[in-house]
Amino acid sequence: MNNDKRTIVFDDDIVRKFLIVTIVWGIVGMLAGVLIASQLAFWKMNFNIPWTSFGRLRPLHTNAAIFAFVGNMMFAGIYYSTQRLCKTRLASDFLSRVHFWGWQLIIVFAAISLPLGLTRGKEYAELIWPINIMVAVIWVIFGINFFWTLAIRREKTLYVALWFYIATILVIGMLYIVNHLQIPTSLLHGYPIFGGVQDALVQWWYGHNAVAFFLTTPILGIMYYFMPKAAERPVYSYRLSIVHFWSLVFIYIWAGPHHLLNTALPPWLQSLGMVFSLMLWAPSWGGMLNGLLTLRGAWDKLRTDPVIKFFVAGITFYGMATFEGPLLAIKSVNALSHYTDWTIGHVHSGTLGWNGFMAAGMIYWLVPRLWNTKLYSIKLADFHFWLGMIGILFYVASMWVSGITQGLMLNAVSTDGVLKNPNFLDTLNSIRPMMHLRLLGGVLYLLGFILLAYNILRTVRTGKAVNGTIEVLEEEGHADEVALGFWNIFLNPPVMYSLLIIIFTMMFGVGPDTLKMFALVMLIFTLITGYLHMELSGSSWGEWYDRLLNHAMPFTILTFLAAAIGGSIQIIPTLVMHNKNHIEGYRQIPYTPLELAGRDIYIREGCYNCHSQMIRPFVSELMRYGAYSRIGESIYDHPFQWGSKRTGPDLHRVGSKYPNSWHYKHMEDPRSVSVGSNMPNYGWLITDQTDLRSLETKLKVMIQLGVPYPKRTMDEIKSEALAQGQLISDSLKKEGIIVEPDREIVAVISYLQQLGKSEKVDQPIKE
Repeated sequence: MNNDKRTIVFDDDIVRKFLIVTIVWGIVGMLAGVLIASQLAFWKMNFNIPWTSFGRLRPLHTNAAIFAFVGNMMFAGIYYSTQRLCKTRLASDFLSRVHFWGWQLIIVFAAISLPLGLTRGKEYAELIWPINIMVAVIWVIFGINFFWTLAIRREKTLYVALWFYIATILVIGMLYIVNHLQIPTSLLHGYPIFGGVQDALVQWWYGHNAVAFFLTTPILGIMYYFMPKAAERPVYSYRLSIVHFWSLVFIYIWAGPHHLLNTALPPWLQSLGMVFSLMLWAPSWGGMLNGLLTLRGAWDKLRTDPVIKFFVAGITFYGMATFEGPLLAIKSVNALSHYTDWTIGHVHSGTLGWNGFMAAGMIYWLVPRLWNTKLYSIKLADFHFWLGMIGILFYVASMWVSGITQGLMLNAVSTDGVLKNPNFLDTLNSIRPMMHLRLLGGVLYLLGFILLAYNILRTVRTGKAVNGTIEVLEEEGHADEVALGFWNIFLNPPVMYSLLIIIFTMMFGVGPDTLKMFALVMLIFTLITGYLHMELSGSSWGEWYDRLLNHAMPFTILTFLAAAIGGSIQIIPTLVMHNKNHIEGYRQIPYTPLELAGRDIYIREGCYNCHSQMIRPFVSELMRYGAYSRIGESIYDHPFQWGSKRTGPDLHRVGSKYPNSWHYKHMEDPRSVSVGSNMPNYGWLITDQTDLRSLETKLKVMIQLGVPYPKRTMDEIKSEALAQGQLISDSLKKEGIIVEPDREIVAVISYLQQLGKSEKVDQPIKE
């Protein structure tokens, strides 16, 4: 056996690249956030320009914060730590650079397309289908490079941080692909294959778990690597990290329906989402305590080391956010908080506190090591910390006050059965001071990151880029110890018993009664057999788990199965049971060609960011908006428009509530009919022509998706659209408003006037 030493030079150049763009995109994303916060406080900040309106910039802000800022930070942390945990250089320099430049190109395309109104209209999933394909390809390249590096590692066992990286890569790939399934209508537009309740469930299965597996699990992996390094202490509890990982991966994926509580989502899904959300308290706080207690014996560093300050504060905000999340998933609490600013405050306590502070701590720790120098100014880093902390507290506190105020005012009903605040704008005006405080908090947080950029720039100028190295023994056959044959890996007892437990659990959860009984018996038998096997073999579960960690493939498969179970049990029955062929009660009337065009314009302008189309079965909402929304009334909506925030009132029953002239004036100048509104002007809708040429393809795709449209030629479609537009144009002319029937504002009015109209269905359609 050859035991000669060999020096491994790590690829830290790719880490430096991702770290630099993290800072750049972070400031861009925060700047966009400050701008849209100012637009909510002062409507004139929309500038009466299409591509600077709130509805188009809000998706730009969220995508920049999530995928550009946190994404690049995550890649930097993963690439730096993985090389050292595996004691090898990244498998492919070429793939690393394709990953880097491909991801930056995606961000640039997003920054161009979203302000232009090119969107899918689904939160955190707005990017159009060509960019979706790019994201999937680059993510696969990232995955190949990562797992290839695991395969050639010189460290036999997988450290805890790598577990979280594996979960991130697998689950985000699954979530992204399923939620972005669509049929293109053109090079820049497509319709999702899911509609109505199905689309709502799939979207928040993705949306909630994008937070879980893009904004949480990789940052937890980074915590498990960088926190011990910064504290110069080992992780507090290895056992706790095992429980933290597996319970988080298994439970998190079930919690998505808590975003749809008290809506038309089937009750069993709502209950499932609430229960699993409450269960998340345990693993989340276990992880928080594991991180904080890693500092045991080193709390004095908290006073002197800004890196430790950022890490401790970040982990604390993680604990706060993961306490508040399950709290907001309780149906009675959600009835107050949903559609209000409270949810916005909750999200930002996680992104600003957890993601932002962990990113800052990692950057301050990494940069001196990547450039072989000292941090330019510890005092500036300390000032950044306190500036950011004050900014977060201003932001989150204002949103808590604002959200609770909104919820209480909108739900308030007198003893006489009368709404105490019938005018929606009364609530908006009452929280305006909180909007200003929110803006101040955002500005302070942005200034903190600008200080970070200055501090890092001065640090880099005093140093020189270096790549880390490590000396290893060049042992023959090390690859055989890491990567055994396929069958030998899966004959490993922990893998076999884990797979059987997962299979029988799934059978018990979704099978018929006979199968459930069989699954329960087999589950008990498997548990007993596994325990006896462990006792008779003289092994412990810890030893078995250590053996599992020697083999990346079975660990990866088990991780995927643990995460996939929840989504499968929730989504598959919904696809089968809740479609147009199984709807009783009320079913949506398909849109006319002009209404469909108007709906696409509505989505393009981002109206879903401020308006919901889901009336909950509360007395206050029934009095304010009309009959509650039923599951079949959005069955042809691709994408669904239930919304998640009400800066303006719900629109599900707005059809025929106001005359055409009211809608015209409301979009031309909202304050002319709604005094105190902060809605932007949409003057360009009056002058821009509706794209009628694309309707033929759009209707064909809708037919493919199951919408019962008759077959029509392009001329018939155009004639029908213009005829309906002419009726609206004539009605406006009677009130002195002259507008051509082919203008976008006419199409939007036709869509709004159709909302809430449905047909009675006594029995489901028989296939």
